Amino acid sequence: MSEIRSKISKVGYVNRIRDNLLSLKRKKLLPLYEDLKSADCVVCGGSGRSLYSLNAAMSQIAMSQIGWRNKVVLTPDDPGFPGKNMYDAAAELERRYKRILLLINSGSGLSGDPKTMAEDLARYIEDKKASSFSMGLVTSNMNSPLTQIVSEHGHVVELRGRGKSKPSFEYSEIGIMGDMFELGSLLLLCMMTEAIFRNLRVDGVFRLCEEEFTKLGPMIDSNVESETYTHLVDLLERRSNVFLGGKGTANEIVKMAGIRLFHIKGFLGDNVYIARGVSTPHPRAGDFEILVSFSGETKPVISWCNVFKKLNGVVLSITGTKKSTLAKKSDFNITLKEAVKLGQPRRFYMRTAYVLSPLPVKLAERFSERGLKLPEYIIQWYHSVTQ
Repeated sequence: MSEIRSKISKVGYVNRIRDNLLSLKRKKLLPLYEDLKSADCVVCGGSGRSLYSLNAAMSQIAMSQIGWRNKVVLTPDDPGFPGKNMYDAAAELERRYKRILLLINSGSGLSGDPKTMAEDLARYIEDKKASSFSMGLVTSNMNSPLTQIVSEHGHVVELRGRGKSKPSFEYSEIGIMGDMFELGSLLLLCMMTEAIFRNLRVDGVFRLCEEEFTKLGPMIDSNVESETYTHLVDLLERRSNVFLGGKGTANEIVKMAGIRLFHIKGFLGDNVYIARGVSTPHPRAGDFEILVSFSGETKPVISWCNVFKKLNGVVLSITGTKKSTLAKKSDFNITLKEAVKLGQPRRFYMRTAYVLSPLPVKLAERFSERGLKLPEYIIQWYHSVTQ
Protein backbone atom coordinates (compact mmCIF):
# COMPACT_ATOMS: atom_id res chain seq x y z
CA MET A 1 0.00 0.00 0.00
CA SER A 2 1.34 3.42 -0.96
CA GLU A 3 2.30 6.01 1.63
CA ILE A 4 -0.35 8.59 2.45
CA ARG A 5 0.29 12.14 1.30
CA SER A 6 -0.61 13.88 4.56
CA LYS A 7 -2.65 13.19 7.65
CA ILE A 8 -6.07 14.69 8.23
CA SER A 9 -7.00 12.20 10.96
CA LYS A 10 -5.34 9.99 13.55
CA VAL A 11 -7.45 7.14 12.17
CA GLY A 12 -5.20 5.82 9.42
CA TYR A 13 -7.79 4.48 7.01
CA VAL A 14 -9.53 7.88 6.84
CA ASN A 15 -6.35 9.37 5.36
CA ARG A 16 -6.18 6.58 2.80
CA ILE A 17 -9.83 7.09 1.86
CA ARG A 18 -9.04 10.76 1.20
CA ASP A 19 -6.06 9.82 -0.99
CA ASN A 20 -8.08 7.25 -2.92
CA LEU A 21 -10.86 9.74 -3.63
CA LEU A 22 -8.66 12.62 -4.66
CA SER A 23 -6.61 10.38 -6.97
CA LEU A 24 -9.67 9.76 -9.15
CA LYS A 25 -9.37 11.11 -12.69
CA ARG A 26 -11.86 13.89 -13.47
CA LYS A 27 -12.42 12.61 -17.00
CA LYS A 28 -13.25 9.14 -15.63
CA LEU A 29 -15.90 10.49 -13.27
CA LEU A 30 -17.42 12.95 -15.78
CA PRO A 31 -19.57 10.52 -17.86
CA LEU A 32 -21.16 8.93 -14.79
CA TYR A 33 -21.67 12.35 -13.20
CA GLU A 34 -23.46 13.60 -16.33
CA ASP A 35 -25.63 10.46 -16.47
CA LEU A 36 -26.63 10.94 -12.84
CA LYS A 37 -27.35 14.60 -13.46
CA SER A 38 -29.59 13.93 -16.47
CA ALA A 39 -31.46 10.88 -15.15
CA ASP A 40 -35.16 11.21 -14.34
CA CYS A 41 -35.04 7.95 -12.40
CA VAL A 42 -32.17 6.31 -10.51
CA VAL A 43 -32.40 2.61 -9.63
CA CYS A 44 -29.94 1.62 -6.89
CA GLY A 45 -28.10 -1.70 -6.94
CA GLY A 46 -25.57 -3.27 -4.60
CA SER A 47 -25.18 -5.58 -1.63
CA GLY A 48 -24.57 -5.06 2.09
CA ARG A 49 -22.74 -1.92 3.15
CA SER A 50 -22.05 -0.90 -0.44
CA LEU A 51 -25.79 -0.78 -1.09
CA TYR A 52 -26.48 1.11 2.13
CA SER A 53 -23.82 3.66 1.16
CA LEU A 54 -25.48 4.16 -2.22
CA ASN A 55 -28.97 4.34 -0.72
CA ALA A 56 -27.87 6.91 1.86
CA ALA A 57 -26.39 9.19 -0.79
CA MET A 58 -29.26 8.81 -3.26
CA SER A 59 -31.87 9.35 -0.56
CA GLN A 60 -30.69 12.96 -0.41
CA ILE A 61 -31.92 13.31 -3.99
CA ALA A 62 -35.22 11.64 -3.17
CA MET A 63 -35.90 13.85 -0.13
CA SER A 64 -34.70 17.17 -1.53
CA GLN A 65 -37.53 19.53 -2.32
CA ILE A 66 -35.86 21.83 -4.85
CA GLY A 67 -33.36 21.55 -7.65
CA TRP A 68 -33.83 17.91 -8.68
CA ARG A 69 -36.38 18.27 -11.53
CA ASN A 70 -38.54 15.47 -10.14
CA LYS A 71 -35.74 12.89 -10.01
CA VAL A 72 -37.06 9.60 -8.61
CA VAL A 73 -34.94 7.08 -6.69
CA LEU A 74 -35.94 3.40 -6.49
CA THR A 75 -34.55 0.11 -5.24
CA PRO A 76 -35.87 -3.37 -6.15
CA ASP A 77 -36.99 -3.77 -2.52
CA ASP A 78 -39.34 -0.77 -2.69
CA PRO A 79 -43.04 -1.78 -2.55
CA GLY A 80 -43.66 0.38 -5.63
CA PHE A 81 -40.90 -1.15 -7.76
CA PRO A 82 -42.75 -2.14 -10.95
CA GLY A 83 -41.55 -5.70 -11.36
CA LYS A 84 -40.14 -8.76 -9.61
CA ASN A 85 -36.77 -8.17 -11.26
CA MET A 86 -34.99 -5.57 -13.39
CA TYR A 87 -36.03 -7.14 -16.69
CA ASP A 88 -39.72 -7.17 -15.76
CA ALA A 89 -39.58 -3.63 -14.37
CA ALA A 90 -37.73 -2.12 -17.32
CA ALA A 91 -40.76 -1.75 -19.61
CA GLU A 92 -42.78 0.14 -17.01
CA LEU A 93 -39.79 2.29 -16.05
CA GLU A 94 -39.30 3.13 -19.73
CA ARG A 95 -42.95 4.15 -19.99
CA ARG A 96 -42.74 6.43 -16.95
CA TYR A 97 -39.34 8.08 -17.41
CA LYS A 98 -37.24 9.44 -20.26
CA ARG A 99 -33.81 8.61 -18.82
CA ILE A 100 -33.22 5.80 -16.32
CA LEU A 101 -29.88 5.11 -14.65
CA LEU A 102 -29.12 1.78 -12.99
CA LEU A 103 -26.45 2.88 -10.50
CA ILE A 104 -24.48 0.12 -8.78
CA ASN A 105 -22.00 0.35 -5.92
CA SER A 106 -19.87 -2.79 -5.49
CA GLY A 107 -16.27 -2.86 -4.31
CA SER A 108 -15.55 -6.42 -5.43
CA GLY A 109 -17.87 -6.43 -8.41
CA LEU A 110 -18.62 -10.05 -7.52
CA SER A 111 -21.83 -9.78 -5.46
CA GLY A 112 -24.69 -11.77 -6.93
CA ASP A 113 -27.59 -9.32 -6.62
CA PRO A 114 -26.09 -6.34 -8.50
CA LYS A 115 -24.65 -8.66 -11.17
CA THR A 116 -28.10 -10.15 -11.76
CA MET A 117 -29.65 -6.67 -12.01
CA ALA A 118 -27.07 -5.62 -14.60
CA GLU A 119 -27.53 -8.84 -16.57
CA ASP A 120 -31.32 -8.43 -16.59
CA LEU A 121 -31.16 -4.83 -17.77
CA ALA A 122 -28.53 -5.64 -20.41
CA ARG A 123 -30.80 -8.38 -21.74
CA TYR A 124 -33.76 -5.98 -21.88
CA ILE A 125 -31.73 -3.31 -23.68
CA GLU A 126 -30.54 -5.84 -26.24
CA ASP A 127 -33.94 -7.52 -26.68
CA LYS A 128 -35.94 -4.29 -27.00
CA LYS A 129 -33.23 -2.07 -28.50
CA ALA A 130 -34.06 0.32 -25.64
CA SER A 131 -32.30 3.68 -25.58
CA SER A 132 -33.71 5.15 -22.34
CA PHE A 133 -31.38 3.23 -20.04
CA SER A 134 -27.81 3.67 -18.88
CA MET A 135 -25.75 1.89 -16.25
CA GLY A 136 -23.17 3.21 -13.82
CA LEU A 137 -20.80 1.36 -11.51
CA VAL A 138 -18.45 2.43 -8.73
CA THR A 139 -16.02 -0.41 -8.00
CA SER A 140 -12.48 -1.37 -7.01
CA ASN A 141 -12.35 -4.35 -9.35
CA MET A 142 -12.01 -3.41 -13.02
CA ASN A 143 -11.72 -7.08 -14.05
CA SER A 144 -15.03 -8.36 -12.70
CA PRO A 145 -17.91 -9.69 -14.85
CA LEU A 146 -20.06 -6.85 -13.47
CA THR A 147 -17.55 -4.28 -14.72
CA GLN A 148 -17.66 -5.83 -18.18
CA ILE A 149 -21.47 -5.72 -18.35
CA VAL A 150 -21.74 -2.12 -17.16
CA SER A 151 -18.94 -0.98 -19.48
CA GLU A 152 -20.98 -2.13 -22.46
CA HIS A 153 -24.04 -0.13 -21.45
CA GLY A 154 -22.72 2.77 -19.39
CA HIS A 155 -19.77 4.00 -17.35
CA VAL A 156 -17.49 2.54 -14.67
CA VAL A 157 -15.58 4.55 -12.07
CA GLU A 158 -12.67 2.84 -10.34
CA LEU A 159 -12.37 3.82 -6.69
CA ARG A 160 -9.50 2.14 -4.88
CA GLY A 161 -10.29 0.48 -1.62
CA ARG A 162 -7.92 -1.40 0.62
CA GLY A 163 -6.06 -2.99 -2.24
CA LYS A 164 -3.89 -6.06 -1.67
CA SER A 165 -3.10 -5.42 1.97
CA LYS A 166 -2.45 -8.63 3.87
CA PRO A 167 -4.65 -9.55 6.86
CA SER A 168 -3.56 -7.53 9.86
CA PHE A 169 -4.53 -6.62 13.39
CA GLU A 170 -3.87 -2.94 12.56
CA TYR A 171 -7.52 -2.15 11.96
CA SER A 172 -7.04 1.56 12.69
CA GLU A 173 -4.73 1.73 9.67
CA ILE A 174 -6.59 -0.43 7.15
CA GLY A 175 -10.14 -0.57 8.49
CA ILE A 176 -12.14 -3.77 8.74
CA MET A 177 -12.56 -5.58 5.44
CA GLY A 178 -14.31 -3.20 2.99
CA ASP A 179 -14.32 -0.07 5.17
CA MET A 180 -12.17 2.00 2.83
CA PHE A 181 -14.24 1.39 -0.29
CA GLU A 182 -17.64 1.54 1.41
CA LEU A 183 -16.93 4.76 3.29
CA GLY A 184 -15.08 6.24 0.32
CA SER A 185 -17.92 5.55 -2.10
CA LEU A 186 -20.40 7.00 0.42
CA LEU A 187 -18.53 10.31 0.53
CA LEU A 188 -18.00 10.39 -3.24
CA LEU A 189 -21.66 9.73 -4.00
CA CYS A 190 -22.81 12.27 -1.40
CA MET A 191 -20.57 14.94 -2.89
CA MET A 192 -21.82 14.07 -6.39
CA THR A 193 -25.43 14.62 -5.30
CA GLU A 194 -24.51 17.89 -3.60
CA ALA A 195 -22.59 19.08 -6.66
CA ILE A 196 -25.60 18.34 -8.87
CA PHE A 197 -27.83 20.22 -6.44
CA ARG A 198 -25.51 23.22 -6.66
CA ASN A 199 -25.28 22.85 -10.46
CA LEU A 200 -21.48 22.45 -10.34
CA ARG A 201 -19.25 20.94 -12.98
CA VAL A 202 -17.43 17.71 -12.24
CA ASP A 203 -14.43 19.62 -10.81
CA GLY A 204 -16.81 20.82 -8.13
CA VAL A 205 -17.21 17.26 -6.84
CA PHE A 206 -13.51 17.13 -5.99
CA ARG A 207 -13.55 20.59 -4.41
CA LEU A 208 -16.41 19.47 -2.18
CA CYS A 209 -14.50 16.29 -1.26
CA GLU A 210 -11.38 18.27 -0.29
CA GLU A 211 -13.44 20.75 1.69
CA GLU A 212 -15.29 18.00 3.52
CA PHE A 213 -12.17 16.07 4.50
CA THR A 214 -10.72 19.17 6.21
CA LYS A 215 -13.81 19.16 8.44
CA LEU A 216 -14.27 15.41 8.73
CA GLY A 217 -10.77 14.55 10.00
CA PRO A 218 -10.92 16.77 13.12
CA MET A 219 -14.56 15.76 13.67
CA ILE A 220 -13.65 12.07 13.78
CA ASP A 221 -10.60 12.62 16.01
CA SER A 222 -12.40 14.82 18.53
CA ASN A 223 -15.11 12.20 18.98
CA VAL A 224 -12.86 9.13 19.01
CA GLU A 225 -10.65 10.76 21.67
CA SER A 226 -13.59 11.88 23.82
CA GLU A 227 -14.74 10.43 27.14
CA THR A 228 -18.03 9.55 25.49
CA TYR A 229 -16.31 7.29 22.95
CA THR A 230 -14.34 5.56 25.72
CA HIS A 231 -17.61 4.91 27.57
CA LEU A 232 -19.13 3.50 24.37
CA VAL A 233 -16.27 1.03 23.95
CA ASP A 234 -16.67 0.09 27.63
CA LEU A 235 -20.35 -0.66 27.00
CA LEU A 236 -19.66 -2.66 23.86
CA GLU A 237 -17.03 -4.73 25.66
CA ARG A 238 -19.69 -6.03 28.03
CA ARG A 239 -21.84 -9.05 27.21
CA SER A 240 -24.92 -7.32 25.85
CA ASN A 241 -26.94 -6.97 22.68
CA VAL A 242 -26.78 -3.83 20.56
CA PHE A 243 -29.74 -2.15 18.87
CA LEU A 244 -29.50 0.58 16.23
CA GLY A 245 -32.27 2.75 14.88
CA GLY A 246 -33.11 5.65 12.62
CA LYS A 247 -35.67 6.64 10.01
CA GLY A 248 -35.07 7.37 6.33
CA THR A 249 -31.42 8.04 5.51
CA ALA A 250 -30.46 7.45 9.14
CA ASN A 251 -31.69 3.87 8.82
CA GLU A 252 -29.22 3.22 5.97
CA ILE A 253 -26.38 4.60 8.10
CA VAL A 254 -27.19 2.51 11.17
CA LYS A 255 -27.37 -0.61 8.99
CA MET A 256 -23.84 0.17 7.80
CA ALA A 257 -22.67 0.44 11.41
CA GLY A 258 -24.66 -2.60 12.50
CA ILE A 259 -22.93 -4.95 10.06
CA ARG A 260 -19.46 -4.06 11.34
CA LEU A 261 -20.47 -4.16 15.00
CA PHE A 262 -21.92 -7.62 14.55
CA HIS A 263 -18.67 -8.85 13.05
CA ILE A 264 -17.02 -8.08 16.40
CA LYS A 265 -19.86 -8.63 18.89
CA GLY A 266 -20.85 -11.88 17.20
CA PHE A 267 -17.46 -13.28 18.18
CA LEU A 268 -18.61 -12.96 21.82
CA GLY A 269 -21.96 -14.59 21.14
CA ASP A 270 -23.82 -11.26 21.31
CA ASN A 271 -26.27 -9.98 18.72
CA VAL A 272 -26.78 -6.69 16.87
CA TYR A 273 -30.27 -5.69 15.76
CA ILE A 274 -31.85 -2.95 13.70
CA ALA A 275 -34.77 -1.35 15.56
CA ARG A 276 -38.17 -2.63 14.47
CA GLY A 277 -36.64 -5.31 12.30
CA VAL A 278 -38.60 -8.50 11.59
CA SER A 279 -36.65 -10.53 14.15
CA THR A 280 -35.79 -7.75 16.61
CA PRO A 281 -36.47 -8.93 20.20
CA HIS A 282 -37.33 -6.82 23.21
CA PRO A 283 -34.22 -5.30 24.81
CA ARG A 284 -33.00 -6.38 28.21
CA ALA A 285 -31.57 -4.38 31.08
CA GLY A 286 -27.99 -3.43 30.23
CA ASP A 287 -28.43 -3.63 26.45
CA PHE A 288 -27.06 -0.78 24.35
CA GLU A 289 -28.90 1.28 21.73
CA ILE A 290 -27.57 3.73 19.11
CA LEU A 291 -30.15 6.11 17.64
CA VAL A 292 -29.59 8.60 14.81
CA SER A 293 -31.76 11.62 14.00
CA PHE A 294 -30.62 14.95 12.58
CA SER A 295 -33.46 16.91 14.19
CA GLY A 296 -33.57 14.81 17.34
CA GLU A 297 -37.34 15.23 17.17
CA THR A 298 -38.31 12.21 15.04
CA LYS A 299 -41.21 10.75 17.03
CA PRO A 300 -40.69 7.02 16.38
CA VAL A 301 -37.00 7.35 17.28
CA ILE A 302 -37.84 9.19 20.51
CA SER A 303 -40.35 6.44 21.29
CA TRP A 304 -37.63 3.79 20.82
CA CYS A 305 -35.44 5.74 23.24
CA ASN A 306 -38.23 5.96 25.83
CA VAL A 307 -38.92 2.21 25.68
CA PHE A 308 -35.24 1.37 25.95
CA LYS A 309 -34.77 3.64 28.96
CA LYS A 310 -37.76 2.13 30.75
CA LEU A 311 -36.15 -1.29 30.39
CA ASN A 312 -32.88 0.03 31.88
CA GLY A 313 -30.99 0.01 28.61
CA VAL A 314 -28.28 2.55 27.73
CA VAL A 315 -28.87 4.93 24.81
CA LEU A 316 -26.42 6.84 22.62
CA SER A 317 -27.96 9.38 20.26
CA ILE A 318 -26.28 11.11 17.34
CA THR A 319 -28.09 14.33 16.46
CA GLY A 320 -27.61 17.63 14.70
CA THR A 321 -28.39 19.67 17.80
CA LYS A 322 -27.60 19.09 21.46
CA LYS A 323 -30.83 20.68 22.70
CA SER A 324 -33.16 18.27 20.93
CA THR A 325 -35.58 15.99 22.76
CA LEU A 326 -33.66 12.85 21.77
CA ALA A 327 -30.32 14.28 22.88
CA LYS A 328 -31.73 15.24 26.28
CA LYS A 329 -33.29 11.82 26.88
CA SER A 330 -30.17 9.86 25.90
CA ASP A 331 -27.46 8.69 28.30
CA PHE A 332 -24.80 9.77 25.80
CA ASN A 333 -24.99 12.14 22.87
CA ILE A 334 -22.75 12.99 19.94
CA THR A 335 -23.70 16.24 18.24
CA LEU A 336 -22.68 16.79 14.62
CA LYS A 337 -23.83 20.32 13.87
CA GLU A 338 -24.60 21.31 10.31
CA ALA A 339 -26.12 24.51 8.96
CA VAL A 340 -28.29 23.52 6.02
CA LYS A 341 -31.72 24.63 4.84
CA LEU A 342 -34.70 22.30 4.69
CA GLY A 343 -34.84 20.47 1.37
CA GLN A 344 -31.10 20.62 0.70
CA PRO A 345 -28.71 17.64 0.82
CA ARG A 346 -27.24 17.00 4.27
CA ARG A 347 -23.76 15.81 5.13
CA PHE A 348 -24.87 14.84 8.65
CA TYR A 349 -25.64 11.23 7.73
CA MET A 350 -22.38 10.64 5.90
CA ARG A 351 -20.49 12.21 8.80
CA THR A 352 -22.34 9.94 11.22
CA ALA A 353 -21.14 6.89 9.27
CA TYR A 354 -17.53 8.09 9.55
CA VAL A 355 -17.80 8.92 13.26
CA LEU A 356 -19.34 5.51 14.01
CA SER A 357 -16.89 3.56 11.83
CA PRO A 358 -14.03 3.45 14.41
CA LEU A 359 -16.31 1.91 17.08
CA PRO A 360 -15.79 -1.74 16.03
CA VAL A 361 -12.12 -0.95 15.39
CA LYS A 362 -11.66 0.38 18.93
CA LEU A 363 -13.58 -2.59 20.30
CA ALA A 364 -11.26 -5.03 18.48
CA GLU A 365 -8.27 -3.10 19.85
CA ARG A 366 -9.70 -3.28 23.38
CA PHE A 367 -10.02 -7.05 23.08
CA SER A 368 -6.41 -7.19 21.88
CA GLU A 369 -5.32 -5.27 25.00
CA ARG A 370 -7.08 -7.93 27.07
CA GLY A 371 -5.10 -10.63 25.27
CA LEU A 372 -7.89 -11.62 22.87
CA LYS A 373 -6.68 -10.96 19.34
CA LEU A 374 -9.44 -11.12 16.74
CA PRO A 375 -7.96 -12.21 13.39
CA GLU A 376 -9.61 -10.99 10.24
CA TYR A 377 -10.42 -14.45 8.95
CA ILE A 378 -12.84 -14.77 11.88
CA ILE A 379 -14.49 -11.48 10.86
CA GLN A 380 -14.58 -12.73 7.26
CA TRP A 381 -16.35 -15.89 8.42
CA TYR A 382 -19.06 -13.92 10.25
CA HIS A 383 -19.41 -11.74 7.13
CA SER A 384 -19.81 -14.75 4.86
CA VAL A 385 -22.55 -16.39 6.90
CA THR A 386 -24.59 -13.22 7.52
CA GLN A 387 -24.54 -11.62 4.04
